Amino acid sequence: MLPKTRIDKLVGSHALALSERLQAHRAQLFPPDARRELRKFTSGEVADLLGVKDAYLRKLDLDGKGPSPETRAGGRRYYSPQDIQALRQLLEKGAKSPGTYLPGRRDGDHLQVITVINFKGGSGKTTTAAHLAQKLALDGYRVLAIDLDPQASLSALHGVQPEFDLSDGGTIYDAIRYEDPVSLRNIIQKTYFTNLDLIPGNLELMEFEHDTPRAILERSGKLFFTRIGDALAEVESDYDVVVIDCPPQLGFLTMSALSAATAILVTVHPQMLDVMSMCQFLLMTSNLLGVVAEAGADMDYDWLRYVVTRYEPGDGPQNQMVSFMRSMFGEHVLNHTVLKSTAISDAGITKQTLYEVEKSAFTRSTYERAIESLNAVNGEIEGLIQSAWGRKGES
Repeated sequence: MLPKTRIDKLVGSHALALSERLQAHRAQLFPPDARRELRKFTSGEVADLLGVKDAYLRKLDLDGKGPSPETRAGGRRYYSPQDIQALRQLLEKGAKSPGTYLPGRRDGDHLQVITVINFKGGSGKTTTAAHLAQKLALDGYRVLAIDLDPQASLSALHGVQPEFDLSDGGTIYDAIRYEDPVSLRNIIQKTYFTNLDLIPGNLELMEFEHDTPRAILERSGKLFFTRIGDALAEVESDYDVVVIDCPPQLGFLTMSALSAATAILVTVHPQMLDVMSMCQFLLMTSNLLGVVAEAGADMDYDWLRYVVTRYEPGDGPQNQMVSFMRSMFGEHVLNHTVLKSTAISDAGITKQTLYEVEKSAFTRSTYERAIESLNAVNGEIEGLIQSAWGRKGES
């Protein structure tokens, strides 16, 4: 007969051992005295980001205009993220139409708050949110990424290990709690990405789920669904876009994020069980948000889209599910899909995205196939953002 084991002790020991191993892994990847930095981009990559010819960037450099790139072996030129932003500012001055190189908000444009949601884990939600936030930052938007998931995967991708780096708070819970909330500005962290700030997450976020029922019972007047929107109002003028990675559950955190949102992005893995789970999620969301709307929340959105993730074009059943979704939801399904790729998963091993890793670390075709799918999805979403501001693109 096997000896009895106290499960709390066993799970605790496993958690401690895993945490220490993860900390050692991070120290190996990014030593404590090292500052995590984003790689430099080739002139070809920068030309694609800016929508100009590589030869034009070379001419600017030869004419002494704008930042000087780093020149490496073979005469290849590399630009830092700060250089890319400086080029945007330079080119914008001579642009024929405003917003050509700095596409963010103008007077009268409202802050875009995009909540990325799904009821089921494994749908690529965090991967989608991270790549969207980073690509928008690279494209010149001022972006705030909020990790609302207690599992904190978005935070980990940006170099934050919650149990070590957030022992004294530092999540959005500090700004939305019912007693003694702090200023949102005090918890926003700069990242190594130019134009991208982060509010990390950890298990402390679950306190909001525990506090809210008591606040409702006490009728304190502090409506839970306004908490995130009220906190964002403090920094509204500092950003063009906010990307919120929601937890895979429809709790008070997610409902507050949905109440603050101007747009919703639902990630869907095209398999029957996942689509069935999404059906239940949509029914619950509709019912609960209907109640919240009756309580006074604004439930009007600029757009709602479903994005197919981890898609394998050669998989017949997946193709059937995608066709089924398009027939059901029409234009609400993004035209482009996020392909399943070893490049994305391999980058995640080192807590990086495809926008961070050197493409030389992968087979060229594997990398280009994955990055093209991500760029296409993010480009489609950017079009929706611009359309919400009354500019180019269609919603």
